[in-house]
Amino acid sequence: MSTTADAVTFSDLSRNPKSVAERASRLGRLRVTHRDAPDFYLTAADREEQRDETLTTASRIFLALMKHDPSARALLLAMPDVFPWVRHLSTEEVRAFTVELVDALSDAAELDLDTNAQEVIIGWRATARIKADRAQYEEALRPTSGDFGSVEVTP
Repeated sequence: MSTTADAVTFSDLSRNPKSVAERASRLGRLRVTHRDAPDFYLTAADREEQRDETLTTASRIFLALMKHDPSARALLLAMPDVFPWVRHLSTEEVRAFTVELVDALSDAAELDLDTNAQEVIIGWRATARIKADRAQYEEALRPTSGDFGSVEVTP
């Protein structure tokens, strides 16, 4: 078996499934590395269900805060601590980011749409990155015309 305490190779899983399953059960979660494919985690179902419940609870708290405080003041005040780059966004943009993120977290918790929250963060971080560089921001504001071809997206 692999020497890393919280990881095994796919070959280890294939050769010793019972031992790997026992280890995953003991640890709660075990990373399975694969040379030709993305790694994955072997997780006890009850632990994953607890994680889902935790995400759902956190999401509902954020939604309740926004419902009872339409300005989302507490959340808006916390955003720079969580995402320091929001200092490059306007107040309205931070508010829009906050609402979008809470909605995406709700979708993750209630609908198992896990990628949306990261997409929201990546999109707003890209906006902040452009706004942080005055030359890039001025270039982004210039009118354009025509087709510039395909766009490469980087995480």
